[in-house]
Amino acid sequence: MEEALARLAGLPPLPIYALLAAGATIENVLPLVPADTFIVAGGFMAGLGTVDLAAVLGVVWAFNVGGAVAVYAAGRRYGPGFFRRGWGRRLLAKDQLAGLDSFYERRGAAAVFAARFLPGYRALVPVFAGVTRQPPRRVVVPLMAASAIWYGGLVSAGYLAGSNLEAVATTIRSVNAGLLAVALLLVVPLAVVWWRTRRRGRSESRRGS
Repeated sequence: MEEALARLAGLPPLPIYALLAAGATIENVLPLVPADTFIVAGGFMAGLGTVDLAAVLGVVWAFNVGGAVAVYAAGRRYGPGFFRRGWGRRLLAKDQLAGLDSFYERRGAAAVFAARFLPGYRALVPVFAGVTRQPPRRVVVPLMAASAIWYGGLVSAGYLAGSNLEAVATTIRSVNAGLLAVALLLVVPLAVVWWRTRRRGRSESRRGS
């Protein structure tokens, strides 16, 4: 951490903002990118006066939301066609897509909001919000709110860290580990639902034929 901060401190403000923007954007596509600790470091740099706090908050929030909206838009544009043929049909059958659509109609906004705090789901949930053709207001608004809370908290933690950035970063990693554990626990019931709906769909297809 200290070595990374030393390298950051040697950069002009513009490259620092660019790196923060890239990290906040990329995690919408590559969930395993450890952007959170880096964004905490951005807040720390603002505390040192190297960069502006409001600019750090604005850049991180805007590019994170922008990346998530781009993923949602791609799912909306290409997702329905993908799941109608080839590998897409093997992942989600027609009746499963209908069930997913029903879920998003009932709880889509809450799911999008909650997913922004869970590793992995941050990238997946907006995609399927697009696949099910959810209106932008049901996706963008919770995205904006959740990202403001999460990244505002990360940047503020770094800004207020003083000389204890390593302790703050360790805490953030512990929080993320807990959130990752929750995300992994959710995989089991989701896999069970997928298997059951897939099996039920095949049984109904056989009876129909």
